[in-house]
Amino acid sequence: MKVLLTGHHGYIGSVVAPVLGAAGHDVTGLDVFFYRGCDLLPDGKLIDSVTLDVRDTEPAHLKGYDAVVHLAALSNDPLGDLSPTLTADINYHGTLAVARAAKTVGVNRFVFSSSCSMYGAPSRDDLVGEEAALKPLTAYAESKVRSEESLAELADGSFSPVFMRNATAYGVSNRLRMDLVLNNLTAWAFTTGRIRIVSDGTPWRPLVHVEDIAHAIAAVLEAPTELTHNEAFNVGFASENYQIRDLAEIVRERLPESSIEYAEDGDSDRRSYRVNFSKFARAFPDFPQRWDARRGVDQLVEAYARVGLTLDDFVGPRYTRLKRLRELMAAGSLDDKLRWSPVEAA
Repeated sequence: MKVLLTGHHGYIGSVVAPVLGAAGHDVTGLDVFFYRGCDLLPDGKLIDSVTLDVRDTEPAHLKGYDAVVHLAALSNDPLGDLSPTLTADINYHGTLAVARAAKTVGVNRFVFSSSCSMYGAPSRDDLVGEEAALKPLTAYAESKVRSEESLAELADGSFSPVFMRNATAYGVSNRLRMDLVLNNLTAWAFTTGRIRIVSDGTPWRPLVHVEDIAHAIAAVLEAPTELTHNEAFNVGFASENYQIRDLAEIVRERLPESSIEYAEDGDSDRRSYRVNFSKFARAFPDFPQRWDARRGVDQLVEAYARVGLTLDDFVGPRYTRLKRLRELMAAGSLDDKLRWSPVEAA
C-alpha cells in the first residue's frame, strides 16, 4: 500500500514510519519540520518526504496514494495553550485540508490520530468507552473532537476514516518528547534523583507505548474496511490505567535511589480519566501488548544513559515542544502564525 504519513518527523511519526516500512508499505512522509535537530537518537533508514504545512495541502499532494495516516498536529495541551486559535487552525482546519484533498483524488483510507484526552473528566470514576460523552477541557482536545466530527461527515463509500483515540504515549523515539508524563517523570529521576509531580498525584491517565501505537496503526491500516469504517477505537490496554502517583512509584522502583517530590502548590488536575480498551481488543483479538509502564521506564533509562542526558538537555527546548516553538519564534524563524520566515523556508 502506498501511504502518506503526515507528521512523520514527530514523536509518534518517527516510530510509525519504520513500522509501516517493515510491514511492506511504501511510505512517504509529510512534515513542516519544526523539530529538525531535536533528535535523541539518529534516524535509521530515511524515507522520502515532502516539506509542507498541512494547512497548505492541496489535492495534487495526495494524488497516487492508497491511504493517509494523519499524525501532524500541535501535539499537546501546553501547545494548545500557546494559542487556541492556532491549535484550531492547524489541528482542525489542517486536518480537513488533508482529508478533503485525499477524498478529492480518491484516497480511500484515512487513519486519524486522535486522543483519549477528549474524555476530559468523566462525571464518575468508571472506565470510559468510545460511546462516552466527550468533554474536552483544552484547545488540543477540542480540536480532536471537531476533527472527528467533520471527518465522519466526509465518510462515504469512497472515503473511509478511522479514529485512533490513543492513550497518553510514552517510550523512546528518535524525536523524544519530555512533555509526556512517564517520559518526564523518568527524566526527572535520571537527571536529578527527584521525581517531580506537579499535581496532587491523584489524576488517572491511560498509557500506551509509542511502538504499540505504531503497530496499532499498521493493524488498522491493513484491516478490512468494513471493520474500521468511520469507527473510533481507544488505543491502549486494560492494565495500563494509572494514577500519576502510581507512575511515580514505578519510576522509583526502577531507579531506587530517587525520591518522589510533590510541588508545593500541586492540586488535582481536572483532566482525569480511566479508559476502556475492549472495543479494539475485540476487533483485533490477536494484537499483542508489547510494552507496559515498567518496561517502558527501563527503556527510557537505558536511552537516557546512552546519550548522557543532562538536566540542561531535559529542561531545555530540544525535547519540549512548546519551548522549541517559542525558541524559533524568538529567533524570528517562525512568525506568530507558526509559519516559517522566508529565509528559513528557503
